[in-house]
This record gives sequence, structure tokens and C-alpha cells, in this order.
Amino acid sequence: MSKSVIILGIESSCDDTSASIIQDGKILSNVIGNQKVHEKYGGVVPELASRAHLQNIIPVVHQAIKESGIDKSEISAVGFTRGPGLLGSLLVGVSFAKSFALANDIPLIDVNHMQGHILAHFIKDKDGNGNPPQFPFLCLTVSGGHTQIVKVNDILDFELIGETIDDAAGEAFDKSAKLLGLPYPGGPLIDKYAKEGNPTAFTFGIPKVDKLNYSFSGLKTSILYFIKKQSKENPNFIAENRNDICASIQHSIINILMKKLVKASEETSITQIAIAGGVSANSGLRQRLTEMEKSHGWSTYIPPFSYCTDNAGMIAITAYFKFLKNEFSDQSVTAKARMAVQTNSIHKNFG
Repeated sequence: MSKSVIILGIESSCDDTSASIIQDGKILSNVIGNQKVHEKYGGVVPELASRAHLQNIIPVVHQAIKESGIDKSEISAVGFTRGPGLLGSLLVGVSFAKSFALANDIPLIDVNHMQGHILAHFIKDKDGNGNPPQFPFLCLTVSGGHTQIVKVNDILDFELIGETIDDAAGEAFDKSAKLLGLPYPGGPLIDKYAKEGNPTAFTFGIPKVDKLNYSFSGLKTSILYFIKKQSKENPNFIAENRNDICASIQHSIINILMKKLVKASEETSITQIAIAGGVSANSGLRQRLTEMEKSHGWSTYIPPFSYCTDNAGMIAITAYFKFLKNEFSDQSVTAKARMAVQTNSIHKNFG
């Protein structure tokens, strides 16, 4: 009987410190340490984020190992987020992973954060159950920093076919929420209030972008001018229309996302459709994708909420698949603030 492959995953790309243990593709633990310090600033402060990671990394890893029920000596390799992300935050995770691997004489596996979001669909629960998409599939990956359509040909074969040329969908949610006076992070609050509003109450400018790419800067500007104009005419406009405003903003963003996803499906003839990333937790987006399954004949895949936002489970599962292919890093590996989704670092066999 072959020995189990046990991966320790480390995620520290932004403001969540996370560690996870995966055994042969099955999740044993997935611990996330959130940072509340950013709320009063209305967004993530990079310097504060990296300091918080330094405080959280050891307790979070300790908890993940403890919850998994395995011994530290059983870990086969440590996978970590190399990028993209905030450089200071990434450095904490990369440094810890390199030290852990060196101290325990196990291999290092660097992971692209965006690939991790996509492969979160392949995490099995503790009973070994899962519902992954079939290859090839399209994945709409939407978060605070990224909006991409990726054609996934195989488990580690990614092709970027569309992306935002400026701002991300998640940023459009958060910046719009800030205009409405909602606290950070505002995206989930827009989702909350949108449930009680009329999605067609207000209309905003929709960008025209070539091919399968996205743009959200124009939409943000349209929302800004709309709020300023209406608030000037009626100082209580936001308070009186909050639900309808949120519903209309969410409706506009989802329409933009889905229009290009439909086009991508038509151009590639792929009907296996998945979503991933923090914004995939949005209830409106999840509902729309389910509706599209019926209207367009798609097979749709929506990850559990716990795997939508940044978490180490998605890093560990990606590292697990790379382990099976002997794709390892050495101690010279460094953090990268920017990484394309199909970019692989230089690998070598360990041993």
C-alpha cells in the first residue's frame, strides 16, 4: 500500500492568514485567521497586513495541524502561495514555508493563488466526496483583485482567455459600498441589501470591451456620478433607496460578468462552467449561474462558501496535484506580487 500524501498548505496573499492539511486530496483542516484591523481604514493596509500575518502564522499552522489529527512528522510537503498578492503579506507565508520545509526536510511547492481558487473545486470532504467539473471547463474567477475567465484543459493546464483591463469585480463591489457609506468589506453588505431591493430600479453605464475581457472602472465612475447627483438633489437619497441601489449595482456587475461568460462558452463550445474566488460567494452571482444552467444547457459548479474566499485548502489541493507530478521548488524561490494564471515557476524534482 502506497504511503499517504499529506500536504500542509499556507495562504497569506492578502489579509487572511490560513493553514490547511489535506491528505490524498481530502480536507482534514482549514483554519483562517482574519484581520479586523483594516475595518476602520475602509480597506486593506499592506503594512498592517504583513505585521498581522507575522503574529498569526504560527498559531494558525499549529491549529491546522492539531485539528487534522496528524503528526507534524507525517507531512509530505508544504505548499504555499507564491503570488499574486501583497508582497509584504506573501513574504511572511513564503518565509515560513521555506523554514518549515528546511526544518522538517520535506519539499516545497509554490502555488499560484489564482490556480488555487480554480482547483478548490477538487477538494474532497473528509469522507472522500466531491463534485469537480469535467475537463475541459471554463472558470469565471472573481475576487477583489482579479476578474478572469480561464479555460481549464487539465488539472494543471490553464489558459487565460479573458481578464479585466483595469479594475476587478470585487473592487467594484467594495468601492460602490464605500460610496454608500457601508463599512469594509462592503461587497457582502451590498449582497445582503440587494436581496430586498429592485435590481432594475436604476441603470448605470455598461462598458464596451473587446473580446472576452472586462472593465469595471467606467461602471464605478457611473455609479459615483449617479450617487453624487441624486444625493445633491435629495440628501436622504441613499438612506431612502439603499436596497434598490445595492440591487441595481449588483445586477449591473453580474450582467457584465455573465455576458462575457456566455460569449466564452459559445466560442469554445464548452458547457462545463465553474465560478471561483471571493465574489463567487455572492448570492446573486450564484443564483444567476444556476439559472444559466437551465437556460443555456450548462453544467455549473459552485464551490462551498468556505472555499470561495482566500483559504489554505485551495493552496493545499493545488500543491497536492503538483506533488503527484513531482513539481517542486527549491529554497531560492521568492514571492511574486504579480503572476499570470498560466505562469509556472521553475521547478525541479526533489530528492
